[in-house]
Amino acid sequence: MNRLEQLAKLQQTPNWDVIIIGGGACGLGTAVDAATRGYKTILLEAVDFSKGTSSRSTKLVHGGVRYLEQGNFPLVIEALKERGLMAKNARHLVRNLSFVIPNYNWWGGYFYAFGLTIYDLLAGRLSLGKSKYISKKKTIKLLPTVEQKGLRSGVIYHDGQFDDSRMAINLAQTAIEYGACVLNYAKVIHLLKDKNHQVIGVVVEDQETGKKHEIKGTAVINATGVFTNSIMKMNDKVYKKYIVPSQGIHLVFDKSFLPSNDALMIPKTSDGRVLFAVPWHDKIVIGTTDTLKKSHNLEPIATEKEIDFVLETAQRFLSKKPTRADVLSVFAGLRPLSAPEKEGQSTKEVSRSHKIIVSETGLITITGGKWTTYRKIAEDIINKAIIVHNLPKSACKTEHISIHGNQITTTLDRENHLYIYGTDIPKILQLQENEPELKEKLHPNYDYTMAEVAWAIRYEMARTIEDILARRVRLLFLDARAAIACSKKVADLLTKELGYDEIWKQNQIAVFKTLANGFLLKEFRL
Repeated sequence: MNRLEQLAKLQQTPNWDVIIIGGGACGLGTAVDAATRGYKTILLEAVDFSKGTSSRSTKLVHGGVRYLEQGNFPLVIEALKERGLMAKNARHLVRNLSFVIPNYNWWGGYFYAFGLTIYDLLAGRLSLGKSKYISKKKTIKLLPTVEQKGLRSGVIYHDGQFDDSRMAINLAQTAIEYGACVLNYAKVIHLLKDKNHQVIGVVVEDQETGKKHEIKGTAVINATGVFTNSIMKMNDKVYKKYIVPSQGIHLVFDKSFLPSNDALMIPKTSDGRVLFAVPWHDKIVIGTTDTLKKSHNLEPIATEKEIDFVLETAQRFLSKKPTRADVLSVFAGLRPLSAPEKEGQSTKEVSRSHKIIVSETGLITITGGKWTTYRKIAEDIINKAIIVHNLPKSACKTEHISIHGNQITTTLDRENHLYIYGTDIPKILQLQENEPELKEKLHPNYDYTMAEVAWAIRYEMARTIEDILARRVRLLFLDARAAIACSKKVADLLTKELGYDEIWKQNQIAVFKTLANGFLLKEFRL
């Protein structure tokens, strides 16, 4: 996956069948779907793949226990099927994770055990394991630091876990392998329309060179998530809101706060939300919140109220009480929820299912949705494009298509941090052999090496320190201080590999440090 090769492909193709704006879960999934059906496909991402919402999830591949509680069975069934397909097609990234619900009243265990039995039944043969009621003793054994005061029992159920931005990179690689052109740092600044006011293409600006390209195509798809409204402003004469952003935040702690391979699930927090404490890359990720936002930007910041809520809830359910000083990283993400029909609806009432909008101009827009159902959303989008734009009929093939890197990955394999690279692991190890200086560790406390940085630059289209430390190697999300500490090392290699000068390098370091400080609580910023 090389950016210069992709730029050359863009310039050599006068007409595309499918133009996709947005390189998050839905956009990348749509590129894979369109390319595997044989359509000439191009995807344009304004910044980096999964820079926004798609790298900031709770890292779960799930049917949606909370949707079950709301009685939204169709969404649960769809998500459970997609969870199973994702686990099959990206076995290096998706794993089975057990969740334990601690119960502090006599009826809770029976209530949740009954509900989760329905969850298992809906999953059918794609079930990841049987839910069951467990004793207080067993609950403590599985969650050694769970708050024991008042604990009566527990319930265990199974869902999936993955690495979101690694999945995004692998989807980009898969799309390219099937003939798509996929570009990051390519911002759509204008929609091209014919005399009948139909969208016939886009104008894109290369964010590195400032060069503009006119790209013509049959179907143009807006998969820009929380930035949907800004593309709609280019498209519509009469502007209305199509999405409302809802912010969710996560705090990251050392594994000692929950030394377990199982996750803790709190089904009812003080304000009726679901909260998870999930083991991920040898850390614990605790979240999430659900806060409607009136405005949004590319780098959302957790509010003090959200941080306090997550901390207070975690302290209530853990015997080892996390404090502000223990937070290694905090990250905020925005969910692009379909705008409610009625003003003033709460986020719990706003639809989580996806919605496809076809404008009078022929532009196809996707709103809502989540990572677990990305593949089904992509299938629906391309099916719609075939009808709206008379594309030659071709059936969806993605149910049985392996994502780049897919290989059987055991619990033992996952003890080596390189497991997320799947079939690319031998190539990264070969890099270390060929260039011994790449064996150097990125940071003394972590196993990441400079070979992974080189790999990200050469084969995964990483262009900045942030691309590498936030989305290729997940260090910024796991430990923001450590990420800042090794940013100069990363900048040195980027400068050398991409042929930049000292001024660019110093600017990169400064920009990254400012950004990374947003992942630290305000009193601990560097």
